[in-house]
Amino acid sequence: MAKAEQKVDLGAMRHSCAHVLAQAVLEMFPEAKLGVGPAIEDGFYYDFELPRTLIPEDLPLLEKKMKQIVKQAQTFVGREEPAKKAVSFLKGAGQPFKAELAQQFSEEGQKITFYENVMPGTGKPMFVDLCRGGHLEHTGKIGPFKLLKIAGAYWKGDENRPMLQRIYGTCWPAQKELDDYIFQLEEAKKRDHKVLGKQLRLFTFSPLVGGGYPLFLPKGAQVLETLSEYIMGVKKRNGYSFVRIPHVAKEELYIRSGHLGKYDAMMPVMETSEGDRYVMKPMNCPHHFEIYNSEMHSYKDLPLRYAENTAVYRNEKSGEVHGLFRVRSITQDDTHHFVRHDQIESEIEMILGITQELYEKFGFSNYKAQISVRDPEKPEKYFGDDKLWKRAEEKLVKCAEKWGHEYFIEQGEAAFYGPKIDVMVKDALGREWQLTTVQLDFVQPENFDMKYVGEDGKEHRPAVVHVAIFGSFERFLGILIEHYAGAFPAWLAPVQARIIPVGADFFGYAEKIYGQLRESGVRVEWDDSRDSLGKKIRNAEREKIPYMLVVGDKEQKEKNVTVRNYADKKQETMEIDRVMPNLFRHL
Repeated sequence: MAKAEQKVDLGAMRHSCAHVLAQAVLEMFPEAKLGVGPAIEDGFYYDFELPRTLIPEDLPLLEKKMKQIVKQAQTFVGREEPAKKAVSFLKGAGQPFKAELAQQFSEEGQKITFYENVMPGTGKPMFVDLCRGGHLEHTGKIGPFKLLKIAGAYWKGDENRPMLQRIYGTCWPAQKELDDYIFQLEEAKKRDHKVLGKQLRLFTFSPLVGGGYPLFLPKGAQVLETLSEYIMGVKKRNGYSFVRIPHVAKEELYIRSGHLGKYDAMMPVMETSEGDRYVMKPMNCPHHFEIYNSEMHSYKDLPLRYAENTAVYRNEKSGEVHGLFRVRSITQDDTHHFVRHDQIESEIEMILGITQELYEKFGFSNYKAQISVRDPEKPEKYFGDDKLWKRAEEKLVKCAEKWGHEYFIEQGEAAFYGPKIDVMVKDALGREWQLTTVQLDFVQPENFDMKYVGEDGKEHRPAVVHVAIFGSFERFLGILIEHYAGAFPAWLAPVQARIIPVGADFFGYAEKIYGQLRESGVRVEWDDSRDSLGKKIRNAEREKIPYMLVVGDKEQKEKNVTVRNYADKKQETMEIDRVMPNLFRHL
């Protein structure tokens, strides 16, 4: 009878590998100061204060030392120590960061535990670390691993504390799994939206403008315009009304909403010469609440859906700003649904239906919902009474269940005024991204004293559903660039077709086709350079233009074009009148 396959504790394996890394670093740099070394999704990292800056060439040297440690099958042995003794030991060993952690654990009432890597046979401890545990039996059970990169990280994430050097690695039960993961990383590098954004001339950054404030070039702006028109069309078909608001407001607005004091990414307050204090808006909801309150509403008016594609401004830390994925100027496809309480479930069902339509449009087929609820241990983080919160959380779970896709509950991830559904999607490489947010809010209607007149002639309080389907246009564009590897589908591409005349004799014919397509709404260019045909095709390929329309002597005589498809590299000759219905049916 075949022996049952033993399930690998991947977290324990990766945490064990992080200890092996720390041991190898101490062999290379005996004076190294150790930070933390947790297992993370797809791998592990460890932070160090070192006598010199690491270089990429150090990683293979450390890997070699790690392989020796793994081969020795050193045993992981844990022990508990009194807090005072532990802190004294770590200070004496020249490990100030570990000593600080031990002191912190002691003050929090936690046990202080150490784990040693012990050489089998001799019982000699080779490495000891302050650690809560979660290891394999010995280093020999660690699977194939690879060190990936070096980065900087502030101690405890505090920019006022020392900057440490972080080494990232990955570890897997089998070599094929490691090879597949490394292949995926290499594919991700090829799809890096920052690299492709520059290559395709979509966006740029300027140090004079500031980090986190992207500047979109004509082609990038065109993609954003197409995205905006698409989502506006979807929303208008579903009964949304579009509004327009300013980018600033008095600080009193955010005192009323509770953001001042609860939300730590607000831009600094600006004071006018008259003494009024204004804030750049970090979100749009308080403005939309004031629009709602500008007139009285009947129960017949609801649901009322205000939509807007507009920028908000957030004071993100410089170390967290990253390409289009984390910016300080964020354009949201924001909507606020003002609903009666009996309409909540049907409204969220409608929103999730729109979300599914959108994902299918962009080729996302694998997605699930995260329901973010309160941290029951930290009630002071949230506004509103327990009864309202419980009701809101139950309604979101019910809606997710009816939607029929996988969902899970995440404690402590709710906003301060309400629980939410975050929809996670997987891209072409299987990487997961959080996109759509659906947040149910019973608190802000109280803060802003929102009302409507019910069928009974009395005043009632609506609920608000906050929704962003793309989330952020900037981040969504970054995700799409990597999802498509820069090769946008024809309906979304900034340039949908390029006409390529074989030579100057066919410029007139090329220009005529250009005019016809442009008049029909196609985003088209024609190449009037004196380059060879091969170079013109290579240029269009590099720019990932969906269709190349090649014209030469035969095409001019027969009044047709030879269409080269970027996606499948196939060529087809077709009459000019067939180009529009066959290639651009979406227009």
